[in-house]
Amino acid sequence: MDYFQSQSLKHPLKCKKRLTQDQVRLLETSFTFNNKLDPDRKSQLAQQLDVPPRQVAVWYQNKRARWKSQILEEEYKSLKHRLESVLKENERLEREVERLKQDMTLVCNIPSFSRSCDEVGSSSLKFHGQNHHHLDKEIYACFNIGGEGGEFERIEGHNFFDPSISL
Repeated sequence: MDYFQSQSLKHPLKCKKRLTQDQVRLLETSFTFNNKLDPDRKSQLAQQLDVPPRQVAVWYQNKRARWKSQILEEEYKSLKHRLESVLKENERLEREVERLKQDMTLVCNIPSFSRSCDEVGSSSLKFHGQNHHHLDKEIYACFNIGGEGGEFERIEGHNFFDPSISL
């Protein structure tokens, strides 16, 4: 007698019954209430469905695996959609920044604006360790907001370019 014949005698093949639609419906309903199967519930379902308890347990295991995969797939799709939205928004903002830089260059190159605009130029916009508030002052000077007296700079006693104020 060879190895396979001896194994088949030790473990006779049992025909596993395929579940009917009604049985699956009952298992699905039970699963929606609790996706874990306690021993009492397993015995009760097996008796109710007229199948071995092991088949009920295996069905629950498989259902949990499919359920987890489905949840992961849905989360992946949601995250992918959010990423695409953020990337589009990022592109839009980058285009807007580029447009604003071009506008700034055009405005700063108009000779009728204040002389401080020429002083601002591109060198101070490079953030070479300069104070951010100082940069803001130069940008507003470029647009001549408030004139030479700095009307914009002080409104009702507030200095908008005070380094102690955080943005």
